[in-house]
Amino acid sequence: MSEHIFSAVLTFSVLAAGTTAVGSEWVAPRQVAAVAALPAVTVIGKRIAAADSVTLPMVVVTGHRHGDTEVAVDETATVSRVQ
Repeated sequence: MSEHIFSAVLTFSVLAAGTTAVGSEWVAPRQVAAVAALPAVTVIGKRIAAADSVTLPMVVVTGHRHGDTEVAVDETATVSRVQ
């Protein structure tokens, strides 16, 4: 019997504490953040021609397929391999 009373009191206390925390944050005065002006920055760099095309490394996927699994192949798409 006492564990039921303790559980109810504990639950009520947690709800009251949460309500108090949310309410105090809601009515607390807001402080305006200071705004800092940063100096202008000039970025100097060269664009290389190789950046127009990206070559990715080849990925090999190994795995096992169950014998009763069917494979759907889309033959309308063209796949090119970059090496």
